[in-house]
Amino acid sequence: MNWDDTPDDAAAERLVAAAADGEEQAVEAALRPKDLGEFIGQEKVREQLDLVLRAARARGATADHVLLSGAPGLGKTTLSMIIAAEMGAPIRITSGPAIQHAGDLAAILSSLQEGEVFFLDEIHRMSRPAEEMLYMAMEDFRVDVIVGKGPGATAIPLELPPFTLVGATTRAGLLPPPLRDRFGFTAHMEFYEPAELERVVHRSASLLDVEIDAAGAAEVAGRSRGTPRIANRLLRRVRDYAQVKADGVIDREIAAAALAVYEVDARGLDRLDRAVLRALLKLFGGGPVGLSTLAVAVGEERETVEEVAEPFLVREGLLARTPRGRVATPAAWAHLGLTPPRSGTAGNGQGDLFGA
Repeated sequence: MNWDDTPDDAAAERLVAAAADGEEQAVEAALRPKDLGEFIGQEKVREQLDLVLRAARARGATADHVLLSGAPGLGKTTLSMIIAAEMGAPIRITSGPAIQHAGDLAAILSSLQEGEVFFLDEIHRMSRPAEEMLYMAMEDFRVDVIVGKGPGATAIPLELPPFTLVGATTRAGLLPPPLRDRFGFTAHMEFYEPAELERVVHRSASLLDVEIDAAGAAEVAGRSRGTPRIANRLLRRVRDYAQVKADGVIDREIAAAALAVYEVDARGLDRLDRAVLRALLKLFGGGPVGLSTLAVAVGEERETVEEVAEPFLVREGLLARTPRGRVATPAAWAHLGLTPPRSGTAGNGQGDLFGA
């Protein structure tokens, strides 16, 4: 791999990455639930959204604008499609990075049909001029198109049909308050529990015509980092292994053997995750060590370690970020089967030389 790539590119090449490329999105489409009844997990979000949509249908009105936040792979795009299906409306899909000018947004908004669902992924990455245009469109269903330049410029008001904006973001804190306040319904998507992921695996296996028992589904779910997208990806790789190395039936032993081939361990860590932990433990005695130093020890870019590997390690309680640098937790030592140094001997001070 070329490590000059962005962290997102680096993440996309990992089996346990939460992001999905275009080819995988096409595969995911066949596995997506079509209505709220089929959607697994996110119980509170489903219950609240069901009330919002039912009330809108009863009034014969367009549903309120919806903001969905949470980590990649938890079902934000799927829910946007379900909203459109439940409202019997078409859906228009784009992303924040694709809207760099207010004119780009005006062109999309002016072509929407009445009641249409407009799904705007990564809404926090939209340009500021387009964002300001969106305020008026969401609130008044109107945009002002500027014609001309300088003193002779003229604002032409353009009326829009009522529509439902569904915004999705992985970083809700980057949205300005005026934009957040214009959403009638906001929901945060949580990571899934293992039991919920087992249901996801069973459902996807049925759609893929794959035979899997309860223990096999539990093994796949347990290594999926609480993310349905990763669970479906691991299931497809385990399916391949079972078809080639076994009789096509997935049990616990087959699932464990398959994921061992792909270097995904029992806790969901992959090669990069374990390399970061191993360097932190073996080379630096568990820390504290600076991020730049740790990245050099692993042979990766600083951004790759910080944005690709660290979030899951921190969430799993295997690594902590401190003012002095990165520090391993007792759980990290236990996971790699290593014995922590005696009290007072951990770390070697190298982290202090380079900073966090």
